[in-house]
Amino acid sequence: MGKKLCLVSSAGGHLFQLYLLKPWWEKYSRVWVTFKKADALSMLEGEKIYWAYYPTTRNLWNLLRNTILAIKVLFKEKPEVIVSTGAGVAVPFFWLGKLFGAKTVYLEVYDRIFSPSLTGKLVYPVTDLFVLQWEEQKRFYPKGIYIGGLL
Repeated sequence: MGKKLCLVSSAGGHLFQLYLLKPWWEKYSRVWVTFKKADALSMLEGEKIYWAYYPTTRNLWNLLRNTILAIKVLFKEKPEVIVSTGAGVAVPFFWLGKLFGAKTVYLEVYDRIFSPSLTGKLVYPVTDLFVLQWEEQKRFYPKGIYIGGLL
């Protein structure tokens, strides 16, 4: 089966973009970290899921709670690769993931063409592979790899 993945994203569009990578991630052992919302419940039925705390935007209490969650998940699951499309829930998983020896892959979201996302800026320093869906994003993330849009 190969590597173990930890797929991290908020619900909604971030989760949908990560789900579109199914032909790739379905080949691996994996766990998910996302918000307990209707789309996640239906889209990830049958998957192993850890429920993260929201809202994450500028919410220090939930950042602390998600940091504790990241420690628990990373210690228990020991993923080799952490993959995310954002948003804020990815930040503690990427920074702590590096301490746990995991490789990190971030896919900048499709709708951020002319400005970088806050999450992208926060995880860029610790991301092993930073993937871009628009060539224009290269000016914000010079080490990013352009692959084209998923949508």
